[in-house]
Amino acid sequence: MYELENVLRPYAWGSTTAIAKLLGRPASGGPEAELWIGAHPDSPSVARSAAAAAAVSSSEGDGRRPLDDLIADDPVHHLGNESVAEFGPRLPFLMKVLAAERPLSLQVHPTLEQAREGFAREEAAGVARDATERNYKDDNHKPEMIFALTDFEALCGFRPAAESRAVFLHLAACFDLAGLDLPPLVPALLADLAQPDEPAALRAAFERLIAGGEDVSHATAMIVAALISGAPMAGHVAELTTVVNLNAEYPGDPGVLISLLLNRISLAPGEAVYLPAGNVHAYLRGLGIEVMASSDNVLRGGLTPKFVDVPELLRTVAFEAVGVPMLEAETTMLDQELYRPPFREFQLQRVELQPGQGPVPLAQSGAGVVIVVAGTVLLDSPKGELRLGRGASAFLPAAEAPVNVHAISGAAETALAFAVTTGLKA
Repeated sequence: MYELENVLRPYAWGSTTAIAKLLGRPASGGPEAELWIGAHPDSPSVARSAAAAAAVSSSEGDGRRPLDDLIADDPVHHLGNESVAEFGPRLPFLMKVLAAERPLSLQVHPTLEQAREGFAREEAAGVARDATERNYKDDNHKPEMIFALTDFEALCGFRPAAESRAVFLHLAACFDLAGLDLPPLVPALLADLAQPDEPAALRAAFERLIAGGEDVSHATAMIVAALISGAPMAGHVAELTTVVNLNAEYPGDPGVLISLLLNRISLAPGEAVYLPAGNVHAYLRGLGIEVMASSDNVLRGGLTPKFVDVPELLRTVAFEAVGVPMLEAETTMLDQELYRPPFREFQLQRVELQPGQGPVPLAQSGAGVVIVVAGTVLLDSPKGELRLGRGASAFLPAAEAPVNVHAISGAAETALAFAVTTGLKA
């Protein structure tokens, strides 16, 4: 087993305190948005074995290696035969601790086929991988899930067209009661959303907003001004408050009104949702454990100064109304608390242990990573053991299984850890 040093991404939307507080270390003083735990080549964790930590000679270096390099030396040992056969010689998932102080971009992720085709197309066209107009950073899809550690706010997938139409009808009534001229965009959206074919209705409204330019900016300014001046929000408080707040961050951005087409969700600590390909979403605020297939492919649709490729975005979005894809915990006969989305790349296990309690086996179908966010745990396997305190994390090769998690006897506090393992048997 290998203890990990992980890369912190300082995106501007990140909290300055949440990750540091969770992991029990001083804050850096700047935004700390994402802690990457995995082997993605853009920001691989650095692995160090317990043996290397105990005895390092000058000729051997310090025993630290990027995790993707370590895995490449012996993929079958580290990942397992089944994982290599299905996903190739790379860790199939990426775990993140995500802390959003401000909204992330409105975005969607491609299917595996779209990612492979898009990546090959941009490679053939010679688009530099770090170019601002690059859409596909790799050839993999990026289904994901988020587990809330605090109250967590997000937009997630299209809701029924009739529900979105009801919000715009409410806004039209507010303008009428106030004797104000209604922005022409609103009647056009009402007509779009009234189409009997719901996917066509959602697509028409989304296209009108994403490509509307000045008409959208003007309508957004008028709607927000009416709301700020006291237009009633009865029945639509969360959605319309979100419009006001998003416009304060990104004035006139198409994503402000696109938010009214999407499910507005509030997760309590311990709740989770999963996000398949084609799902338009945006995290708004909160701290959580995010897990995804190992990819960095993002098609943006607003709430960002970054590049938005509208034609490619429209090819990627799934225009269908969906219920909020909540992910309930499953408790196994071995007291394993598992969150298993319908993706074979990963599953999340929550391990909470009172002092001296345990062991709880990890549900491991290949490689795994684990991070401790409270207390101290001991990982043991037939080949060795590794002690991890709060804030520490580790990589668990497939060949190390079975791995058990123990709380430390005599410890003063409850231990809490999260493990991500390949979900082949999910």
